[in-house]
Amino acid sequence: MKKRLIAALLCVAMIPRGVAQNLPDLGDNAASELSPLAEQRLGAQIMREIRWRDPSYLRDAEVEDYLNRIGDRLVAAGAGAGLPFQFFGVSDTSLNAFAMPGGNIGVHSGLILAAQSESELAGVLSHEIAHVTQRHIARMVGKQTQSGLLMLASLLVAVLAAKSSAQASQAAITAGMAVGVSNQLAYSRDFENEADRLGVQNLAAAGFDVRGMVSFFERLQKNARLYENNAPAYMRTHPLTSDRITEMENRVAQIPYHQVPDSLDFQLVRAKLKAGPQPSRELIAEFEAAARVGHPTVAAQYGLVRAYLGARRLADADRAMVELRKRNAPSPMIDGLEGDLRLAHADPAGAAKIFRDARARYPQSRRLIYGELEALIDAGRPADALTAVKAELQTTATDATLWELRARAEAALGRRFGQHRALAEVYAIRGNYAGAAEQLSLAQGAGDGDFFEQSAVDSRLREVRALLAEQMREMRESRGQH
Repeated sequence: MKKRLIAALLCVAMIPRGVAQNLPDLGDNAASELSPLAEQRLGAQIMREIRWRDPSYLRDAEVEDYLNRIGDRLVAAGAGAGLPFQFFGVSDTSLNAFAMPGGNIGVHSGLILAAQSESELAGVLSHEIAHVTQRHIARMVGKQTQSGLLMLASLLVAVLAAKSSAQASQAAITAGMAVGVSNQLAYSRDFENEADRLGVQNLAAAGFDVRGMVSFFERLQKNARLYENNAPAYMRTHPLTSDRITEMENRVAQIPYHQVPDSLDFQLVRAKLKAGPQPSRELIAEFEAAARVGHPTVAAQYGLVRAYLGARRLADADRAMVELRKRNAPSPMIDGLEGDLRLAHADPAGAAKIFRDARARYPQSRRLIYGELEALIDAGRPADALTAVKAELQTTATDATLWELRARAEAALGRRFGQHRALAEVYAIRGNYAGAAEQLSLAQGAGDGDFFEQSAVDSRLREVRALLAEQMREMRESRGQH
């Protein structure tokens, strides 16, 4: 996926103006920046590639929900209120975070683990949010010139390449500078300073410790000096200077200090990421040691249960869960972990009850919703699962996971029409309109849908075919231009 996306971006970047007239409109030719609509479209296309085709996309509803909660809190406190932000995790041990067009902000798992406080993590997010609200990517395109477009592509290539290869990232940046990006470096430093200034303001307005932003950047700078040839990925895409650090320190010194404790969610997310899906014996021993101290934290005990579960040491996980429950710490993540443990014991009925009871306390938790639906299907109650998933889809119709679960429930009930109808929406959400049209055609021929359902599918098929025709037209024009 990464190679395809990079190639596509570079193709767009290197098309001369006269040949690029059939590309999706990127704004008025006289405009000095990428138009907001074009920025949203570009961001949506990139996110679709990452979410559905990049294996490093972190498919973890609990982590993504947490990032969006903290991100939304920061957005609401500043100039971004009302803008369509999305925050997501990337399974990568490097220290990196990046903003993309359209308000999409990715955070590497390595950066979350490296943050020593929630305010540090919030500081990085606040900085990235400022890049979006100030439309830095759009403004860096300049006047829609060839070199401006190449700069946009080079920046996006660098962000993606930095996930796996410092050399590839540097090569992408160098290639962009070779055709005119170098004359924009001072402008880029201005953007970084602006993001620092607004980031500190938003961090304070959202109720976080502003010193967290400075401490994290200082640690990154120190690591860069110690490991000059292997600087953190974040510093490769966000050049950090002593002047920037000094300016941030001066701003922070003017803000009254108040201690801000970490949320339990922050601690649990870090414990979950640290445990991973298959923890090593050494890591399990580390969690065991942390849980043996005089007063172990809730996160340490949670991490131990998670580690035992990943290693399939279910009896140990049961005992650790009993100790965790004794702490009386309310959290949907703890409830979800207990549900996962029941599923591991092949007790989907027990898991369904845990998820259902927890959903009454945390109705917005996607993890609990998915868990209950999966458990109901596995427990032989697909009709109950179908009723529940239909209710959820009334308010979240673009959730592909819900449509996948609906397809499973429909299939378990022997409803071929409903199964194909649901799968069509999964394909459509992923941008595979050809697959969506095929599934809708299969639904038409299934023979077990009523008149109203058939009419709805007929209408949806016309919509999907129109989207497919538009998609094919853009692909033909793109091939013709390259």
